[in-house]
Amino acid sequence: MPKQKKIEPLVGEELLKKVKELESLSKEEKAKQCGYYTVTKNGIERVNMMKFLNALIDAEGIQLDTSPNANGRGGRSASYRISVQSNGNLLIGSAYTTQMNLKPGDQFVITLGKKHIRLRQVDEEEKEALDLAEASA
Repeated sequence: MPKQKKIEPLVGEELLKKVKELESLSKEEKAKQCGYYTVTKNGIERVNMMKFLNALIDAEGIQLDTSPNANGRGGRSASYRISVQSNGNLLIGSAYTTQMNLKPGDQFVITLGKKHIRLRQVDEEEKEALDLAEASA
């Protein structure tokens, strides 16, 4: 059996136009024709209806999420408030570090004020200078 070339899933106006052209087909066939399917190792085609329907919602410009960058895992939303833990630590959760695109190893300079703590991310030049200063100390 010749291997069928999978098409790239359509999005936006192209998706809407194609769905209108295929109005006589079932929703599964529409999804497949628009590229929303995968082929298993056994050669079985599986339609990904959830991705198809989400792409249609996006193409129509309907905003279902309150935050367009939500990671889709649910849970509480970031409140921008934290409390000092019983051990004295302040924990900044992953919701904030993800939103800022922070990676493990990113460094910050801490500045203390009377009633505030300021974190300023260290850029690459500053990081190298700090590393040199620590090495010579």
